[in-house]
Amino acid sequence: MNKDQIKGRAENLKGRAKEAVGTATGNRGTEVKGAIERAKGAIRAKVGDVKQNIAREGKKSQDE
Repeated sequence: MNKDQIKGRAENLKGRAKEAVGTATGNRGTEVKGAIERAKGAIRAKVGDVKQNIAREGKKSQDE
């Protein structure tokens, strides 16, 4: 797991928590901020996934 995957997943979880707090308290602003943070985290994690896949493919092609 690389840095982007870890930070992205952590940001995603933090956003989910913030979104849940916003929903529970009826604070629409906090809920929206949480949803945005969750989406940013998911994107960052996906970028990390892509980087990892590229690194794996590069290693495979060097081995061949």
